[in-house]
Amino acid sequence: MFQTAKQTKVFQDVVEQIQQAILDGRLKTGDILPAERELKAMFNISRGTLREALRVLEQKGLIEIKLGIGGGSVVKAVDTEQISESLGLLIRSQKVSLNHLAEFREDVEGIVAAHAAVRSTQGDIQKLKLLLDQAQTCVKQGSSQRNAFIEIDKQIHMRLADITGNPIYTSVLHSIHDNIHRYYDKFLSMENRELQENYQDLCDLIQAVENGNVDLARKIAQRHVKRFNQYMKKREREEKVPKV
Repeated sequence: MFQTAKQTKVFQDVVEQIQQAILDGRLKTGDILPAERELKAMFNISRGTLREALRVLEQKGLIEIKLGIGGGSVVKAVDTEQISESLGLLIRSQKVSLNHLAEFREDVEGIVAAHAAVRSTQGDIQKLKLLLDQAQTCVKQGSSQRNAFIEIDKQIHMRLADITGNPIYTSVLHSIHDNIHRYYDKFLSMENRELQENYQDLCDLIQAVENGNVDLARKIAQRHVKRFNQYMKKREREEKVPKV
C-alpha cells in the first residue's frame, strides 16, 4: 500500500501517502492503519517521524489515535468539520474585517437564497414560517429579546443552507453564524428599529423563496447583509472617535 518515504521531506511524504489512501478509498472509514512496527518498515522511517506524521493526520481529522488494548490509528469519515473549525477560528480571532466578512456573506448567502428558491419544498417553507412566527414574537417583545431573535435568525439562515442540499454551504454558514455574534455584540445594537428591519427582510426573503423567485431571493439576502454591515461600520467608526 505504501512506498519508502522520500528522504527530503520524510514526514510530509508519509502524511501525503496515507492521506491519499484515505481519499481514494484504499483506506475506508473505521479501518485501522497497520501497526507502528509495520508502518516504520513500509516507509523506512524512524518511530519519531512516524508519530509526527500520525499527529498531523489526526489534526487534519483524517484519523483518530486510540490508546490501549485494541487501539491504533483509526480512519475517520472525511467531512467538512475541519474546514468549518478553521473558518470559525479565523472569524473568532476578529482578524477578518467587517467589510471582508460582509463581502463573503453577500456572495455566499445570495447564492444559498437563490438555490433555496429553486429547491425548497412545501415542508421546507412550513418550517421557515414557523421560525418566522417565533421571530415575530421576539420583535413584539422588543430589544430585550435581541439574543433570542439572533438565534432564530441564525436558524432561518441555516435552514436555507440545508435546503440547498450542499454540505459545503451548510458547513460554511454554520461556521459563520456560530461565530459572528462577536461582531454583533461589539457593533450591532439591534434596537427595535433594527429588529423590525431584520424581521421584515426575513419575511421578504422567505416569501421570495416560496414563490421560487431566484433573482429576488438573491437580492434580498445580499441587500440584508449589506445594510446591517453598514450599521456595524457606522458604530465601528463612532467607537474610534476620541471621547471629549
